[in-house]
Amino acid sequence: MNWTAPVIVVADTIVVGATVFDFPLRNNNPPGDVRGFDIRTGKLKWTFHAVPREGEPYTETWENESWRKMGNTNVWSMMSADQELGYVYLPFGTPTNDYYGGDRHGDNVYAESIVCLDARSGEVVWHFQTIHHGVWDYALASAPNLIDIVVDGREIKAVAVVSKVAMTYVFDRATGEHVWPIVETPVDYHSRIPGEKLSRTQPFTTRPPPFETLGIDYDDLIDFTPELRAEAFKVIRDYVIGPVFTPPIVHGEDGKRAYLQNPGPGGGANWTGASFDPETNILYVPSLTRPGAISLSAPDPARSDWRYSINRRPMPRVQGLPLLKPPYRRITAFDMNRGEMLWQVPLGEGPRDHPAIEHLNLGRLGTPPQDGVVTEGGVLVTKTLVISIEPIVDELGDRSANGSYLVAFDKATGELLARLEVERSLHGGPMTYMHEGRQYILIAGGGERPGPGTPVEAVAVAGATRPTPRHPPRKSELLAFALPR
Repeated sequence: MNWTAPVIVVADTIVVGATVFDFPLRNNNPPGDVRGFDIRTGKLKWTFHAVPREGEPYTETWENESWRKMGNTNVWSMMSADQELGYVYLPFGTPTNDYYGGDRHGDNVYAESIVCLDARSGEVVWHFQTIHHGVWDYALASAPNLIDIVVDGREIKAVAVVSKVAMTYVFDRATGEHVWPIVETPVDYHSRIPGEKLSRTQPFTTRPPPFETLGIDYDDLIDFTPELRAEAFKVIRDYVIGPVFTPPIVHGEDGKRAYLQNPGPGGGANWTGASFDPETNILYVPSLTRPGAISLSAPDPARSDWRYSINRRPMPRVQGLPLLKPPYRRITAFDMNRGEMLWQVPLGEGPRDHPAIEHLNLGRLGTPPQDGVVTEGGVLVTKTLVISIEPIVDELGDRSANGSYLVAFDKATGELLARLEVERSLHGGPMTYMHEGRQYILIAGGGERPGPGTPVEAVAVAGATRPTPRHPPRKSELLAFALPR
């Protein structure tokens, strides 16, 4: 367990997930079992086996008894709980190995599943697997949203799960019944990697629609100018593209460098998750257009018993611009009573001042994600606003400026209403509180990854109308913004 996986308390039980590192490069990683402890005594009440053990359901989904040696399959993100039902909702990650499943044939339940447990007993109430036999690192990376909605006149206590693959899965949170159909759809399962055996189908939602582009086609390549588009076509020749769930490739296969996976492992909706407005039943989803260049190769047998491991390569660019069309970062609003998109807006200015396109006087493009940064910010919904953050970068995507913007949108229309420069790097999701009749917004930030024992420094920023004073990067900060009275 670490800072990405806090515990949750429900039905007098402390439920504890686990973070299991993805890359010790061995098949016998520990499984990400979830445990429940009595809140009064600390006694272990139950253990839920993320990878089923002998005699338990779904061992048949780990063929050739691969359940005996495979690990990971852990809840490394945040859980949610319904206090009335006494249920806890677990978003599970990927099994060992994220990108190659030749040693774990089958669907591999409960990997990449949403699992509802009775927190009193640890028994499974229901579950749904979002990815069968995952080889794309589409872990469920954020806390499920517990939402009360009205669909066709019927009140439903639901749970919505946003995902890296840019789909939103919606269930009755008591029974697991699908609020809208989720359809098992044929996909390309013809992997050419020795030993791999992919699923013939994957689940696709019907409502709400995806909030990012799925897969890559030639129509998705940038077209700001004919020259840039022509260059993008040249670049793409060295790569495999295709619809979502296209099989990964071995590096160099047919002369190709990698498969361009979209959304990539760090794309779609990640750790920050979504925010729900219970007054309007609108779900707000921040997301990234972040494809990944994915290929596999055989690791050194002296270091690993994996047959194949991932090669992480930078995404190809065109004169420093992203390969795909914008927006590169966005916020999407969904009416969850109808499962329909209300609006979608870019989050961030993006590379509109790049020398190759500045003459076009383009609107906001969305700020491209930063290499090495898994996720930034989130969204806070108030009575009238959606509040988020934008990183400050230059026209080539360099974040050396070390700053951010605090931004506010009209929650009904997505119109940008305010944008405050903050000369520090903001990372966490915004929260709000009241003190002595005044409202504050609090955001975690800092210029470096905090080390062990690093103190968190509170930085009060009075008002919300002017840039903050310049400071050198801090390892960890909390910035409090006081709104006008």
